[in-house]
Order: sequence, then C-alpha cells, then structure tokens
Amino acid sequence: MSAAASAADDRSGRPIEPDDPLMRTYTEIEVTYLLAELAERGRRFGLLWPSATTDSVVDGLVRFGNAPASTVLNLLTLLRSHDNSSEDDTPCDS
Repeated sequence: MSAAASAADDRSGRPIEPDDPLMRTYTEIEVTYLLAELAERGRRFGLLWPSATTDSVVDGLVRFGNAPASTVLNLLTLLRSHDNSSEDDTPCDS
C-alpha cells in the first residue's frame, strides 16, 4: 500500500473531499489498483463499473463518469469497513 493510500485510511472515518491535496498525489497505476480493488470488493454487492478506468489521472480525476479519485477511496473505505465488521460477526444459529 502506498503512503498516500495509508494516509487516506487514517482520516478518522470522514469522507475525503475531491479537492483534498492528497488526491493530487495518486499516480495512474495507484488509481488503477484502487479501481481493481473496488471491482473485487464491490462485486459481492452487485457494484459493477466495467467502464471505470483511469485514462490518465489528471488532478485526481478518473474516468468514472468524471468522478474524482476521492469517490473511489470513499467507496473502498465503506466496503473495507463492512468487511472488517463482518469478520467480527458470528453466524446466527437457526
């Protein structure tokens, strides 16, 4: 995980804003990996974005319907926290 990604994870649960200076630090390859992780984690929930690509990252924007990379990070944060909370759950006895 890059320093930028770990910094994004340590923002005490608040969403990352599109104009956050951190967004300008991401490289195209980092955003590509984040999109791949989003596709993998989101698939379980029916979250599919087959057209989400980087098409070169300019000022933190990805070709995700012109969404900023912060949208990808915020979605990943939600999915990661769900995965972490699900690990603590015990199966219901029926």
